[in-house]
Amino acid sequence: MTSRATLVLANHRPETIPAAQRLMARHDAVILEEPPDSQFMSMLNGQVPIDTYLETQDLEYPEFSRRMSEVLRECHRAGTRLYQIEPFIDHLLAIHERFAGGDGPSDLPTGTTLHRVYLAEREATAALIDFYSVSTGGPLAATIEAVKRFARTDAQRFALRDRMRAAAIADVIAAHGHTYIEAGLIHFPLWQELKRQLPTGYPIRVHFLMTDAVRSMGYRSHLYGPGDLLTLHYRFHPQRRFQEEDLLAARALIYSKLIAKEEMIDADEPYPHTRDELEVSAITARLTLADCGRLYPPIRRASTTTAREMVRHYLGLSGVQIGHP
Repeated sequence: MTSRATLVLANHRPETIPAAQRLMARHDAVILEEPPDSQFMSMLNGQVPIDTYLETQDLEYPEFSRRMSEVLRECHRAGTRLYQIEPFIDHLLAIHERFAGGDGPSDLPTGTTLHRVYLAEREATAALIDFYSVSTGGPLAATIEAVKRFARTDAQRFALRDRMRAAAIADVIAAHGHTYIEAGLIHFPLWQELKRQLPTGYPIRVHFLMTDAVRSMGYRSHLYGPGDLLTLHYRFHPQRRFQEEDLLAARALIYSKLIAKEEMIDADEPYPHTRDELEVSAITARLTLADCGRLYPPIRRASTTTAREMVRHYLGLSGVQIGHP
């Protein structure tokens, strides 16, 4: 059997699951974007209820996790091999356990992967805290610089995370026929890391899971917001500065105020998150740096609903909905 792989890029939203399930069914193995869990196989076999399996996990999207667990059970029954591979997070959990047990940063052996993970997480967390501190009341220019600092450190963290995951994936997929590799949209560069780790000529393609949904809504764009675009630029070009850095950072500030934060399920809208992301991206793409400078101070402490109304008014779009309510 010829081995090949598909890197499937999508965010963890309930609306992505039907497309993921159809694609998983055409693969022999599925590699999930999560660290190993001791109860995973018991959950797949039905020995542990899904709700019990999930209740100890810190879930950002609980409905997605519940529905995906049901799909994974079906895959398991159909004979699909399932793997949990996310070594960066696995190492991070190990660090937390060591710290909870009384160790400190100085107890982590320098030069080890554990120490590299700690440093990457520490730098990104420090940059994020700095952004929160500045963004609550600092001038726009300082806030934009804080956004860029965080994006650069986040890109470095993602680079380490992708390298670690690619190496771990390469160890298991060579003999598994057609392999489905789950990854968030921000991990698009994982494709390059996999090409470096796998044998020369190993067939691997990239599949954006929600492309058909995006096209069905009449869009020809992607689902990357301005902040993700900024981070990906730094990921691909760590040393290069570019003309629109400040504009993307400023738009990211507005985007973060407009985008829906909660997990959405809508019987009348099959793709509420996708529509929300596309429409909010389209709105922020209209904004100049000067526009962002005028908008951010009044909306920085506003609710999502209020911020959307303020932006609608500013752009002369009264009566036009931005994103999904």
